[in-house]
Amino acid sequence: MFLINFSHPLTEDQIQKLEEKLGQKIERVMEIDAYIDQQKPLIPQIAELVDRVGFTSHEWQTVPFILNPPSLSISAVTLLAEVHGRCGYFPPVLRLRPVEGSLPLQFEVAEIINLHQVREEARRRR
Repeated sequence: MFLINFSHPLTEDQIQKLEEKLGQKIERVMEIDAYIDQQKPLIPQIAELVDRVGFTSHEWQTVPFILNPPSLSISAVTLLAEVHGRCGYFPPVLRLRPVEGSLPLQFEVAEIINLHQVREEARRRR
């Protein structure tokens, strides 16, 4: 399993917790800086961010990965649309949460969200 990280770098402990939740090893962490220039159009910037992953068309459709999206919401939703277009499905995403009472502020792995399952369940409610 690959982790494509468009957010802050993860600690070894966070990666270990993620592996425990996944039930499998993270083979590779791909760190992609998700800085966006607010003065420029967003879509080409997101396409360039996703290009930096370096996957071929075949790899997007066959390599198992989990996504840690950017924290900027408009970047995250646009990035999900771009990734969906390349791999053909909504990938699982990582959600972190603040550790209560931590100083300095620290984050822990909260859950892995199966966006494909979210979509399928939502289709039943329409």
